[in-house]
Amino acid sequence: MNKPNVRENKRLALQRHLDDAKTQEERNKLGQFATPPALARDIIVYSSNLLSPQARITFLDPAIGTGAFYSAFREIIGENRIARATGYEVDSHYGLPARKLWRGTALKIVLDDFTKAEPPTKKEERFNLIVCNPPYVRHHHLCTADKVYLRDAAKRYCGIEINGLAGFYCYFLCLSHRWMTDCGLGVWLIPSEFMDVNYGAGLKRYLLQKVTLLRIHRFDAREVQFEDAMVSSAILCFRKEAPPVNHEINFTLGGTLLEPKISVSVKSEGLKAEEKWSRLFRKEPRASENGVTLSDYFTIKRGIATGGNGFFIMPRDKIEEFKLPWECFCPVLPSPRFLDEDEVKSDANGNPLVNKELFLLRCRLPEEKLRLAYPCLHRYLMSGRAEVAKRYLCRHRRPWYGQEVRPPAPFLCTYMGRTGTKRGRPFRFILNNSNATATNVYLLLYPKKNLRRAIGQGRGLIRKVWKILNALQPEDLLENGRFYGGGLHKLEPRELGRVPAPELLTVTPVSLKATGKQMCLF
Repeated sequence: MNKPNVRENKRLALQRHLDDAKTQEERNKLGQFATPPALARDIIVYSSNLLSPQARITFLDPAIGTGAFYSAFREIIGENRIARATGYEVDSHYGLPARKLWRGTALKIVLDDFTKAEPPTKKEERFNLIVCNPPYVRHHHLCTADKVYLRDAAKRYCGIEINGLAGFYCYFLCLSHRWMTDCGLGVWLIPSEFMDVNYGAGLKRYLLQKVTLLRIHRFDAREVQFEDAMVSSAILCFRKEAPPVNHEINFTLGGTLLEPKISVSVKSEGLKAEEKWSRLFRKEPRASENGVTLSDYFTIKRGIATGGNGFFIMPRDKIEEFKLPWECFCPVLPSPRFLDEDEVKSDANGNPLVNKELFLLRCRLPEEKLRLAYPCLHRYLMSGRAEVAKRYLCRHRRPWYGQEVRPPAPFLCTYMGRTGTKRGRPFRFILNNSNATATNVYLLLYPKKNLRRAIGQGRGLIRKVWKILNALQPEDLLENGRFYGGGLHKLEPRELGRVPAPELLTVTPVSLKATGKQMCLF
C-alpha cells in the first residue's frame, strides 16, 4: 500500500472518531458534513483536467475539516505539483487533529473563521485552485450581527448583495473571490437549492457576472451524497475571469461528476431570464400552447401557520374536556397522511368526514375581553403564555393567539411529496366538500371570478376541474417546484401557479389582461 493511501486510511478513521465525539445536533448546527472520499476524488480528477499540466498549484480549502480534498489532491495530482497549500478550519475539534495528521506535508492549516480572515493584498499570495465543501448552516443559525457582517463583506469583496435568508455557503463562496488569482479555478460542493429559491439570486448573479461559470453538476435528488444530511447537492466549477458574451455552460445531472446521466449546454444569456435553473438540466419544460397557467384561474395561498399546532389545534374531546366555547373553533383538515381518499366529504354541519377530526382555535378578542366573555378559554390560553406565546410566529402577532384567516378552499394541493410513491404522483390534489380550513402542509386553491362563476352554475364542473388538476403532468409540477435530498419535492404558491394548465380552458375562458399575455382564447 502506498504512502498516500496509508495517510488517507488514517484520515478516514480520524474523521469517524471526531464525528462520533459530537452529537448529530451539534454538527447540524455548524453545518459539518464531511465530504465522501469517492466524491472528493472525483472532484479533484475533474479539477485536474482543467489545470495546466505544467502549472504549479496554489491550493486553498476554506473549510478543510480533516482534509478530504487535500488527501485526494496528493493521491491524484501529486504533492510535487503543490507550490503552496492552505486550509482554514474554524473548529479546533477537527482542526488540531488535522494539523497533526498532515504534519510534514505542504499543507498549512489555519485555525480561524475563513469568513472573518482578511483576503491577501498581494497577487502572489492568492490561490489558483480553491476547492471547498463549505458549512451547510441555515440562515436561522446565524445571529443578526454575523449576517450584517457577512452581507457587508460580500458586497465589499465581490460587489454582490446576498439575501438575508441565504445559507452560510453563499457567503463562503462569494468571500473567496478575493482569494483567487485571475483565471483561478473554483470548484464548490454546495446544496443545489440556490438554483430555485429567491435567496439564491445573489449567488446566481455572482456566477453570471463576476466569473465564467463552466459547469454545474446536480446529483439526483434520490441519491443523497451525505449519509448524515438529507440535502440535494450540486458541484459548481468556474474561473475567475470576465464571462464571454453568451458563452455555453455545461449542465449535467445524475450519475457521478465524471459520468453524468444527462448533459446539456445552456447559453449564459438564457440563464439570466430563467428563475429556476434546475429546470435546465432536462429537456425544455413543456410549455402550455396558449400560455395558460394555474395562476390564471386560481388564487393560491399557503395554509395556516399556527405557531403551535399541538396547542391551537385539538380534537373534539379536548375541547369538551376544557369546556371551551365551540364558537371559537372551526374545523381544520388533518395532515395528508390521515386522508385515505383525495375527496373530503362532510356531514350536515359542514364538518369533514375524516378519520382524524380536528378543530382550530380561532379567536382575536383582546385578553381582557376574552377573560370576561370566555373565562375557560382565557385560562387555557394563559397556560401557553410561558412557552407558546414566545415562539417566533406568536411573538409577531397581535394578539399572540390570533390566527391567519384562510377560508375553506374547494381544492387543495399537498405542499410536499416524494417521487417513487405507491400513488405514482408526488403531489395530491384534494377536493374539499367541507367547511374545513387547512394548515401549511397544504396549498389552498381559490377559484378566480370566471372559474368561480362557472362552478357556481353547477353541471358537475367542480369535479371536472378536480379531474383536470389530477391530470396535470407530474414533470410540470416537479420542474416548477424545488427538491431536496432523498427525493423530497416541495411547491410554494407561486411555483404551483406557474404550472401549465391549458385544459382549464375547456371549463371556462379566462381574462389574461392582468397577466400581460396577448392571445386569443377562442
